Amino acid sequence: MADSPRDPPITDPPIRLAVCVSGGGTTLQNLIEMTRSRRLKATIAQVVASRPRIGAIPKAEAAGIPLALASRTAKNRADFSASVFHPIRQRGVDLVVLGGFLALLDIPPDYQGRVINVHPSLIPAFSGKGFHGAAVHQAVLDMGVKVSGCTVHFADATYDTGPIILQKTVPVLDNDTAESLAGRVFQAECQALPEAIRLYAEGRLKIEGRRVHVY
Repeated sequence: MADSPRDPPITDPPIRLAVCVSGGGTTLQNLIEMTRSRRLKATIAQVVASRPRIGAIPKAEAAGIPLALASRTAKNRADFSASVFHPIRQRGVDLVVLGGFLALLDIPPDYQGRVINVHPSLIPAFSGKGFHGAAVHQAVLDMGVKVSGCTVHFADATYDTGPIILQKTVPVLDNDTAESLAGRVFQAECQALPEAIRLYAEGRLKIEGRRVHVY
């Protein structure tokens, strides 16, 4: 990912978000609640689902958010990615959030440095292909580490390798299960992701190589 200049703040109107989803939509629901309560000054302008009949879809519909389904007939990643970004572009989205989105994307030039992902571990530990959902937390427990957490990072063309914006840690307890640890990490995600969105909206992030500087 090339170095990026600091973007000017997005304040009025508020930043327009797209949320890309592949599962139950817990991250989406958190952002819906944050924006409704005005704890996060943002508008969710588009939801894109990678597959039909997932739990995130009724959450988007109940909130009245425009919903698009990525192409299920795309023959390659480029076509699939184009089907994701077309409705996002049409809705004038400022920032794309990958909220449990399990498909790799080719990020088009106009959205380079404008796509962020939240991952339920402290990258680079327990990240990459296959590390999602309960598998991440079980791997943490199996390794016997003492802290885990979440990472918000800019997305690139591979799994969980883009420059890190921020991380939050949680303790790993002796009696933890994958489920109990997942709940604690998700609470950290509920703080970290809105914080990263605010920093972006305020124009306080600048990518320099592997580093994201916060101003």
